[in-house]
This record gives sequence, structure tokens and C-alpha cells, in this order.
Amino acid sequence: MKAAFFTVFFLLFSSCIDTANAAEDTTLKGGAFDPPRVAPDFSLRGSDSTELKLSRYRGKLVVLEFGYTSCFDVCPTSLAMLAQVRKKLGALAADVQIVYVTVDPERDTVAILKPYLAAFDPSFVGATGNPEQLAQVRKDYGISASKKMLPGSKTAYTMSHSSYLYLIDRQGSLRSMMPFGSSVDDVAHDVRILLNTQKK
Repeated sequence: MKAAFFTVFFLLFSSCIDTANAAEDTTLKGGAFDPPRVAPDFSLRGSDSTELKLSRYRGKLVVLEFGYTSCFDVCPTSLAMLAQVRKKLGALAADVQIVYVTVDPERDTVAILKPYLAAFDPSFVGATGNPEQLAQVRKDYGISASKKMLPGSKTAYTMSHSSYLYLIDRQGSLRSMMPFGSSVDDVAHDVRILLNTQKK
């Protein structure tokens, strides 16, 4: 009799835990835009050699990132993480588009961006443009970027820039902002939530 009681109690207790976890799973891990707001659109040169507008990807979830190909630590780490996110998503990855906007137009041409991004994932798309265009996009998204000359050189430089992932839903609204260092699991978690709450 006692064994039967404890079995029933355990099953009920486990059910409560599962229900609580399910409720927690609907909470975004990143900083949520509350209320969501329309993501500023832009028109840049895509690494696929076509005009790249953010609105081109309406109907998909966009992960927007800013960086540059000569970065030796933060940017490649983040792109490698996003490639793992797509693998973790499985079939859902078909509804996700990574868009990588350069902060270094002086060096990041279409010819440079395309193979660089393809090394992480062939589906990644880069965007470049003239300095004025890119400065406006950075302003719209609150991204700072500045050139840092390397000691002893008049030409070699790195770019110091803020690093966030912006999750833009199928309708083109900003929903979540995740800082550099976010885990594969956390990013995949937020992407799944936004995809599953907004079916095509």
C-alpha cells in the first residue's frame, strides 16, 4: 500500500516539475524587446552579389550580427557557435537566416565575405556597403565600432566593436538581443521559441 502511495506521489510530483519546466521554456534567455519593435530595414551589398535587404527574409527568423573577417577571436567564435546552433535546430534551421554585417568595409568586400562565411556555414549571408551606409545601420541597431591602429604600423589595424546577436522574428520585429558568450543551447532555445510561436 505504501509503495503504491509513493509511486502515485512521485508521478504527480514529476508531473508538476515537468509543467514548471515547460512554463520556463517559453521565457527567452536573451534580453527581450518588450514590446517587440520593427527591426530597421537596410539595403546593402550581399555576399551573394545581390542587394541585401533585411525584409528579403520576412517569413524566416533572422539572427543579425555585426563583425569583420579580420577579427581573430570574438567574431569567429560567435560564427562557429551559430553554425552549431543551426545543426542543433535540425529541420528548423531551414527557417533561420544568419546575416553578418561588416564593420570593416575597407577590407570586407563581397569577394572576402563570401568564402569567409561559407567556411562556417554555406547558408550564412554577409553584407557590406560604403562607410556612410554601414554607419547608419550601426546607429539604427545601437552598435559602436572604431578603428584601432596597431602599434608601429601606419596601415595595420583592428576594429573594436560591440558584439550582440539580434533575433528578428518572421514578421520583422526585434524580439531578443543576446551578448557575446551566449551558449549554443541558449541561442537555440530562443530561436525555437520564436519559430514555434510564429508558424508560417
